[in-house]
Amino acid sequence: MAQVELLKAFECEIILSFTECSVFCLCVVGVRCSTESSPTSPHVPVRSVSDSGPESGCSQDGVRYFSVMWCKVSNKKHKRWEGDAILVTRGRTATLKDMEGKDIGKGSGYKVSELASLHEGESLKIGGKEVEVMGVISAEDFARGRCFQEVQLETEETTGRTAAPPPCRFVSKPFCRPMQLGRAEQQGAKPQEEQSCKPRHDPLAPGALVMPRPSPSHQWSCNKSGLPVVDVVVDPYLTTHLRPHQRDGLLFLYECVMGMRATGRYGCILADEMGLGKTLQSVALAWTLLRQGPYGGKPVAKRVLVVTPGSLVQNWGAEFNKWLGRERISVFTVDQDHRIEQFVASPLHNVLVISYEMLLRSLEQVEFGLIICDEGHRLKNSSIKTSSALSGLSCTRRIILTGTPVQNDLQEFYAIIEFVNPGILGSSAAYRRVFEEPILRSRQPSSTEEEKELGEERAAELSRLTSLFILRRTQEIINRYLPPRLDWTLFCAPSPLQLELYQHLLSHRVFRACLQGSTQTQTHLACITALKKLCNHPGLLHSTIKEKTDSGSVESSIYEGLVDLYPESYASGGLSTADSGKLLVLSDLLTAIRHQSPSDRVVVVSNYTQTLDLLQDMCVHVGYTFCRLDGHTPTSQRQRLVDNFNSPYSKNFLFLLSSKAGGVGLNLVGASHLVLYDIDWNPANDIQAMARVWRDGQRKTVHIYRLLTAGTIEERIFQRQVSKQGLSGTVVDLGKGADHTSFSTSELRDLFSLTDTPSLTHDLLHCSCSMDGSQPSDRPCQLGRQGDRGGAAQKHLSMSELMQWRHFSGDTPTFSDPYLDHARNHITFAFQSTISHVTQ
Repeated sequence: MAQVELLKAFECEIILSFTECSVFCLCVVGVRCSTESSPTSPHVPVRSVSDSGPESGCSQDGVRYFSVMWCKVSNKKHKRWEGDAILVTRGRTATLKDMEGKDIGKGSGYKVSELASLHEGESLKIGGKEVEVMGVISAEDFARGRCFQEVQLETEETTGRTAAPPPCRFVSKPFCRPMQLGRAEQQGAKPQEEQSCKPRHDPLAPGALVMPRPSPSHQWSCNKSGLPVVDVVVDPYLTTHLRPHQRDGLLFLYECVMGMRATGRYGCILADEMGLGKTLQSVALAWTLLRQGPYGGKPVAKRVLVVTPGSLVQNWGAEFNKWLGRERISVFTVDQDHRIEQFVASPLHNVLVISYEMLLRSLEQVEFGLIICDEGHRLKNSSIKTSSALSGLSCTRRIILTGTPVQNDLQEFYAIIEFVNPGILGSSAAYRRVFEEPILRSRQPSSTEEEKELGEERAAELSRLTSLFILRRTQEIINRYLPPRLDWTLFCAPSPLQLELYQHLLSHRVFRACLQGSTQTQTHLACITALKKLCNHPGLLHSTIKEKTDSGSVESSIYEGLVDLYPESYASGGLSTADSGKLLVLSDLLTAIRHQSPSDRVVVVSNYTQTLDLLQDMCVHVGYTFCRLDGHTPTSQRQRLVDNFNSPYSKNFLFLLSSKAGGVGLNLVGASHLVLYDIDWNPANDIQAMARVWRDGQRKTVHIYRLLTAGTIEERIFQRQVSKQGLSGTVVDLGKGADHTSFSTSELRDLFSLTDTPSLTHDLLHCSCSMDGSQPSDRPCQLGRQGDRGGAAQKHLSMSELMQWRHFSGDTPTFSDPYLDHARNHITFAFQSTISHVTQ
């Protein structure tokens, strides 16, 4: 006992001293004292009040933010805490928010001093709930929404400094076989495992593309077996084809799927614009992961899944074979003749290409090391079966390829981010309250300065969270590798029959009812569709009249009295090219191309199958050879059609293409002319269609022709495209989501009008050019559009891009284009721009 007491006395030497103030000071030497703090939430950034002072976390306007625990008000001594929350105090009021940003309690009438002196450990009653303060949250963390995030994003650079180093290992000497007597021992012999762990390709070779080595923290978390780190070098067979931006893109993809950019995150989005080689970058990544890995050289993936639109399944198979050769890789493409079960049973194939439509079949039995989703913006709706099926796969390495910006709709943006990196933005409800609602509220004209500031902060934080795994480059990168592109917007004179039918429709009672606001959205869309069909050709409207006359619906009443205006030849199914201004221009244009450049080929794009039928009849009548791809073309035949058309030995002069079935992803570089016969509400769809011919592999100068009927609804749609106003991207085809589409009276009044002018768009520009195609100088660029009736002020929309194009009147002596000069008889006006690396 005496020894124990001596030890205690030695460890705890107590010195008592009486000071002048009669205060006892207790100094404990050799004893480590600690105070037990209140339990804190693992996902809320908290600072101790004692460390930062009573005013820490206070914003400039006196608002303070606290991390708290809450429960229902109770007199019990031991509280039963129900969850974490955020307490916001301002003046004499307090608001309690749950971890999804939802208000769950409000209180007012507090003493200002009571809220101002609130500190850690204190309690407060608010809205039937009792809270206990755990710590202070900085104003910046609240403004950026970090206090609501359950997942704190840490990059490799950050974690590399704080991660625990690998433990010291006592590595025994490698086993050596017994040596024969008298044989000298080999000096410097290396273990067999180390000798075999060499890079698959020479990292020091000229032009070698070497992937980044994993950081120490990455090795600690992912290399549990202690395998040697080996350089991952992209196959030189592929490297020779990669352009600088594609090499950068491949590095980005590799870092993301290996978890090197964000700890525990293995997904990414490659959102390059069309034509930058997203497919080649993906093929290079897949091939690299199938053959190599940073730890011991073991491959990262055994099998790769590529999900793509049905029209591109065979194209992906062809791309793998094009860049790697059939002898290097075996790709299994799923179609009517090749089932998933065959892939599962076959050990030979390590890449599966399947359409979104066929994906719903069972894939759970197959393990994939990498998933690539082409045109991945299709997954923007997380509730559809395709998204659920893909999300259900165990593979964490997920890549979305899309040429469409994904940041336009915040809910769709969340769905895509949630697919590639689940949980990084929290739950859907938390994301909506923390990010979506404040950002949208800040963009409203009626928003306060505080709401605008909060929205900007939340948008900046959302960008910070996602920028690590989203890469988007524009087409300017590749323009210098492509031949020049001439874009023409041609305004075509409507035929006398088109004018008569158009005026009859606009004076119809259904159209007048639309302008008075007494009809439904479904009727608005029916009227718009009727006008668009008439602009393509009166024959399309005549076919609709025969189908709708007996239905008795409001839509069918639009066509009352129209049949009497048609020539008798229409009753027998005869169509005249002269009855459509656009068809006349197209016919003359094709004749000029055929005669002046017999080896050139043309792609004609339309949104409507009926229009393609009309164009097909014209080809048969004139004698043009053609092929056609639309929604009825079997998936298994689509790639064969494309390959045959692109072949230098192809005899087809025309490729008739449906924008919905083939406007995305197809490579039609066999053609150097593309005609957009009708216009789409969404400019992105037209841009996608243009990219079919002006892309990598094109050798000739590309001519793009967009046809518009002058003074009609097509010009109004074009104006909205260029000015990026109003209806772009919101209008859908009849029967598809029509309940969610609406038009204001002023928009309908603008759409339902007919102007007798060579080009309404040029008139509204107030342009004073000579209209002879001379290069534009710095001229003012405003599009004036009349407002509502009643003397409303004129509204000006920026049109700077269109003002820098060359402007041609239909009466100008020459368009400086040999093809258009031959087709000028029915062109009233033209805009032209040139994209060329020479002019950049």
